[in-house]
Amino acid sequence: MNMQWCYFESVIAGLVLEMTGSFLEMTLLSYPKLLLNSDFFFPVFLRQHETVIPNELPLIQEVTTTLREWSIIWRQLYVVNNREMFRSVRHMIYDLIEWRSQILSGTLPQDELKELKKKVTAKIDYGNRILDLDLVVRDEDGNILDPEQTSTISLFRAHEIASKQVEERLLEEKSQKQNIDINRQAKFAATPSFALFVNLKNVVCKIGEDAEVLMSLYDPLESKFISENYLVRWSSSGLPKDIDRLHNLRAVFTDLGSKDLKRDKISFVCQIVRVGRMELRDNNTRKLTSGLRRPFGVAVMDVTDIINGKVDDEDKQHFIPFQPVAGENDFLQTVINKVIAAKEVNHKGQGLWVTLKLLPGDIHQIRKEFPHLVDRSTAVARKMGFPEIIMPGDVRNDIYVTLVQGDFDKGSKTTAKNVEVTVSVYDEDGKRLESVIFPGAGDEAISEYKSVIYYQVKQPRWFETVKVAIPIEDVNRSHLRFTFRHRSSQDSKDKSEKIFALAFVKLMRYDGTTLRDGEHDLIVYKAEAKKLEDASTYLSLPSTKIDMQNLGSCTISKDSFQISTLVCSTKLTQNVDLLGLLKWRSNTNLLQQNLKQLMKVDGGEVVKFLQDTLDALFNIMMENSESETFDTLVFDALVFIIGLIADRKFQHFNPVLETYIKKHFSATLAYTKLTKVLKTYVDNAEKCGITDQLFKAMKALEYIFKFIVRSRILFNQEILLPTMTDQLKYHLERQEDLEACCQLLSNILEVLYKKDVGPTQRHVQIIMEKLLRTVNRTVISMGRDSELIGSFVACMTAILRQMEDYHYAHLIKTFGKMRSDVVVKTMAVLFSPINLYAEKAFQRINDICSCHSGAFQLWNNYFHLAVAFLTQESLQLENFSSAKRAKILNKYGDMRRQIGFEIRDMWYNLGQHKIKFIPEMVGPILEMTLIPETELRKATIPIFFDMMQCEFHFTRSFQMFENEIITKLDHEVEGGRGDEQYKVLFDKILLEHCRKHKYLAKSGETFVKLVVRLMERLLDYRTIMHDENKENRMSCTVNVLNFYKEIEREEMYIRYLYKLCDLHKECDNYTEAAYTLLLHAKLLKWSEEACAAHLTQRDGYQAATQGQLKEQLYQEIIHYFDKGKMWEEAIALGKELAEQYENEMFDYEQLSELLRKQAQFYENIVKVIRPKPDYFAVGYYGQGFPTFIRNKVFIYRGKEYERREDFEARLLTQFPNAEKMKTTSPPGDDIKNSSGQYIQCFTVKPKLDLPSKFHRPVSEQIVSFYRVNEVQRFEYSRPVRKGEKNPDNEFANMWIERTIYVTAYKLPGILRWFEVKSVEISPLENAIETMQLTNDKINNMVQQHLNDPNLPINPLSMLLNGIVDPAVMGGFTNYEKAFFNEKYMHEHPEDHDKIEKLKDLIAWQIPFLAEGIRIHGEKVTEALRPFHERMEACFRQLKEKVEKQYGVRAVVSCLLTSCFKQMWNFCETQAILFFSILILYFNLLAWEQFLNSLFLENPDNFLDSSRKFFSIRFFRNCSKSKSLPEMMWHNYSTAKCHLAVDLVPSQDLCQGHASLQRCAACILNFHTLAPP
Repeated sequence: MNMQWCYFESVIAGLVLEMTGSFLEMTLLSYPKLLLNSDFFFPVFLRQHETVIPNELPLIQEVTTTLREWSIIWRQLYVVNNREMFRSVRHMIYDLIEWRSQILSGTLPQDELKELKKKVTAKIDYGNRILDLDLVVRDEDGNILDPEQTSTISLFRAHEIASKQVEERLLEEKSQKQNIDINRQAKFAATPSFALFVNLKNVVCKIGEDAEVLMSLYDPLESKFISENYLVRWSSSGLPKDIDRLHNLRAVFTDLGSKDLKRDKISFVCQIVRVGRMELRDNNTRKLTSGLRRPFGVAVMDVTDIINGKVDDEDKQHFIPFQPVAGENDFLQTVINKVIAAKEVNHKGQGLWVTLKLLPGDIHQIRKEFPHLVDRSTAVARKMGFPEIIMPGDVRNDIYVTLVQGDFDKGSKTTAKNVEVTVSVYDEDGKRLESVIFPGAGDEAISEYKSVIYYQVKQPRWFETVKVAIPIEDVNRSHLRFTFRHRSSQDSKDKSEKIFALAFVKLMRYDGTTLRDGEHDLIVYKAEAKKLEDASTYLSLPSTKIDMQNLGSCTISKDSFQISTLVCSTKLTQNVDLLGLLKWRSNTNLLQQNLKQLMKVDGGEVVKFLQDTLDALFNIMMENSESETFDTLVFDALVFIIGLIADRKFQHFNPVLETYIKKHFSATLAYTKLTKVLKTYVDNAEKCGITDQLFKAMKALEYIFKFIVRSRILFNQEILLPTMTDQLKYHLERQEDLEACCQLLSNILEVLYKKDVGPTQRHVQIIMEKLLRTVNRTVISMGRDSELIGSFVACMTAILRQMEDYHYAHLIKTFGKMRSDVVVKTMAVLFSPINLYAEKAFQRINDICSCHSGAFQLWNNYFHLAVAFLTQESLQLENFSSAKRAKILNKYGDMRRQIGFEIRDMWYNLGQHKIKFIPEMVGPILEMTLIPETELRKATIPIFFDMMQCEFHFTRSFQMFENEIITKLDHEVEGGRGDEQYKVLFDKILLEHCRKHKYLAKSGETFVKLVVRLMERLLDYRTIMHDENKENRMSCTVNVLNFYKEIEREEMYIRYLYKLCDLHKECDNYTEAAYTLLLHAKLLKWSEEACAAHLTQRDGYQAATQGQLKEQLYQEIIHYFDKGKMWEEAIALGKELAEQYENEMFDYEQLSELLRKQAQFYENIVKVIRPKPDYFAVGYYGQGFPTFIRNKVFIYRGKEYERREDFEARLLTQFPNAEKMKTTSPPGDDIKNSSGQYIQCFTVKPKLDLPSKFHRPVSEQIVSFYRVNEVQRFEYSRPVRKGEKNPDNEFANMWIERTIYVTAYKLPGILRWFEVKSVEISPLENAIETMQLTNDKINNMVQQHLNDPNLPINPLSMLLNGIVDPAVMGGFTNYEKAFFNEKYMHEHPEDHDKIEKLKDLIAWQIPFLAEGIRIHGEKVTEALRPFHERMEACFRQLKEKVEKQYGVRAVVSCLLTSCFKQMWNFCETQAILFFSILILYFNLLAWEQFLNSLFLENPDNFLDSSRKFFSIRFFRNCSKSKSLPEMMWHNYSTAKCHLAVDLVPSQDLCQGHASLQRCAACILNFHTLAPP
């Protein structure tokens, strides 16, 4: 693979273009990804920096350029997976590469080369159209028209014709793809020509060797072939030898006429000729002769019904059974006839699969109307004979040669010879003509043809036909040569066999006519092989037996050989009289005789050469214009030809004659002679002999007058100009006959453009003076949709183009007589695509405007016209392919720069009038400066400073300019104009000018920085405007709208609010859409103040006042909040709206409806379960991200039920090139500054922030909303180590980095994400958190063992030992060293409360450990008893130390818990009273932990009751009582009714009441309390 890669990298441009279609296809199929690598595949196409110096034909250059351009598009089609268009472009590229090779070969005859050029240009034009590229305008020969050498009218007409042809082709393809049913019978009836389309699907035959499959049409009744062969070379592997043609074996048999449709029977015949050994059964291949053509078999199908139109199904596959030859000496012709006569064939499953369809029209019509069947790669097998109509320009020069039969003596051999006939073409010098023999359509031309060999047959019958196509100029010197050779099956013997005989025939007879059609019995000469190869030894001898004369040194053998020939040529005739006329200049003495003899020539021969005959007649007339000698004879001959065509037999040649008159006839003075002869006949009608001629002339009068009129038109153009211009002006001013006027004016201008018509200055001036203004007004009055607008603009362009300096000077001189806007509107023709003379025209406008510096409208028109010209699509070179761009720059340069400089100069020439154009001209000038041409930008951006300066001079500010440029810049950048380079140039150039100005230095700099910031946001927005990632589009939209809010551009702010709202609705983000609309609503007042236009930017809002608009917005916002299940927000807005309905609008109907909605919203809050979305922190690191997210962190609100894995997958789908980071720590500068994309994502926890209204406990269903909504703070914690590791105290530098993300706005909001900032937390808090987690872990494991005695003890052992044994982890001793010292307290006085909390957590660890060690002692095995005893010893030491330093803590025992639960089940109130006494003994922290554990176990039942009795009043009563039981029951009834309040520490409640503590200890033994 690597070797192939390197090899293709080194392929040069020319070699790539020469590659065959098969190679390209195989490469693509094998390595489809190669197409995606622009540096690998098609280097010649894609490396646009290469400069190619053409040394080829213009057409070859065009093909090369086209292939480069198409290949880029082809690659793009592959990338976007547009398979249908990809295949179409691939086929077109293959065709162009193949045809280019054929043209470069230089072996094609002129007529074929001309046809191939037409095919190439047609393919290019069609391909450019379907690929939406430029249409190339050409002449009739397919050459690109040179705009500098071609008139405007010709260019326009050629463009119209080309556009029409391509559109017709597209429409036809579209109609066929949609299976539009065309009236088939009517179409066939209207055309005299037909064709049979054949698609060979497969050949199922056991051949065993290579073979030739020859298909043709056959007349069984006449036993003759009626068409050329379609030849497919088949390989021994069972596939076509040309693998590129697999599934594309298509041919069309053309030129069938009505006579062929009337044949009683037509068969489709396939002959299979094996190419290999003499006999298949021979296996010793080394010693056997190879490459012999041997008969194998035939397949025949009756296609009469298909030809007659009775069967029409192009998709049906027909099976044609195969009949092998009985013996290999069976003649194929004989087998064909046998198969036709037989009722059925024992084919044994062997045969051909084909599809067939009859198509109306000649080959040109078929290619246009059936492109899905017949394209340029389809083989064309012509009928052996002329079609019924031969159109002018249909040049053909084919000679069909059929090897009929022979009779050969066996000579010295014991058996008959295995005769092989070799056919070749030689000139009279003995030189062989190369590649002039065609064995069949679809195959290449060859230099010699070898016949089929019939094994040991004395009288072989071949009936093999080949086509010989020789350049017309070589025919008279050429002859056919047939050599005969015996072929042996043994290779050694075969090599010794020489040519044993020769026959020949000349193609041109002695009288200059071609070889007669029909059979020819040729003389077979015997001589030495060397003599037979020398043409001089036999060309002087007779070739046929009827011409037998002196034989010279050659002897006639007893052998015989027959051929038949058929000449199909539009240039070579077999009629002597016709030939004499066509070559009249060679012998003018016989001219009269030739003219008379013409009228005796067979009509069929005349119509074959109709164009050449008519050209000869008129050439005779024009070249003898001073003499009348031949006028009458020419006239009579013309009448004869017209009468011939009028005959029913040849009436289908009428279109041919019409075409000749319109397109080919050019005798400008013929009308004088024709009318003179006609007048003579009429004047002498009564004379003998004249009457018959006059009668014939009258019958031909229609076409006689057509010749006269056409000739007169060609002559009269000069005389009629003044009259015609007056008439044109008259009709145009009245808007009459516009189409005819336009056509006539176009013709006049076309003639005046020609160089051979003499001086035209005066004529152009007449047209300018009389018609320029009139045509201009006509154009202005027309709409752009008018069918004639293009034609009239072309006329205007032609007039301006043909005007010289003299005419422009004359126009300026007479300017006072014309309105200024007329002149400028006349120049508006420059709006059309690239004008070659735009610079000259603008110079003329400049001259006009300079003469009228105060004419505001004139200048205004000028600037708008000039900018429109600059910004027209046709001049935006950056949008073109590099090849097209280079071509335009080389030929014309960048016309935008030239005109831009003119605009700049004209602006500065305005002087004091500039203020009149501010702010109107800000937009057009901005549009001009945004054109991506560096020099143009540098030259025109300073105009902005000039505008600022000008406005400041008059108003002491430039507010109008600033407002206008911000508004226009937004529209221009969004529309695709502007780039990073423009932003830099704008900043640099304007800052330089502002800083030099005395008064504009500060304000100007502020303005420039403002615009630059705006451009940054707009460019970001435009970059992702069409991005599939709508979240990016939302972010950019918010950036822009926030900017407009900052600079108080309310109309632009609202515009982007609605862009954002639309994006949210597309994504079903109804909550965010509501918040977005709410921003618009907040700009409005509940008042009757009129609503400004910019406030109602949406057509859906019908509001006259701000209050009305705000009401409509609120209704819509509430609707969106409802869809987003944000009922709390909907209720809040509903209350505000209800206030308006109730107290301001008094619209009780709306109020009632709104209150019903609110009621439903309240019900939804408490009954509907709403999913809680997760929140994710996402960091985008690396320079590969857009600026608005680059190296920033955002908090994202996930979708409903979206897990982090799903969110990450969605995120990475949006950025497929991004790499997911595996750590949550912030990345370094290396990643932030890298060119790649790195994404960091992890889950964060929103921090609850309840609204202040919730000052008392509420339902969790209500609180749960605020846990994930209206949140702005998010938390993420992770342990980190800072600094070097301390071996003595690893906790001293252990930190918990708790990142608190504070978003710019609460979530949800106008986006589902916002940017954040982070705060780190100290190591002391890390210690506190670690101790809290450790205590919780111990407590949880103790509870697990209490609940399940069967749990294994090992995890508990490890946990306890790791804490109480300092040798394991160090316990909390290191915390004491790190934080409980005077140095730390002195450095961190603010941490006093945190240190006390850490001490308290250390103290509380002792009772938790005690309970754990107790359980461990109960469950420990004897084997682990020593381990337990050591752990107890360590714990005693630890407990003693901690209780001494941090105090004693006690934990509610499991007995208490069990007792309380039993009491709770019996009586809630009693349990509460019992528990109230217990807490007096334990401190507050124990109570809180116990309460939490019970609450978690049974939250619903315990919540209200447990809070009831904790009232200060209850505890005060307790403190006053002397008898505990009495006190308990005294307060039994009151305990149930007290509301819950904050707890008071038990130490305060129990001061001085030691007896209560003792009583509480006694009650520990109680299990129930009975009422007194």
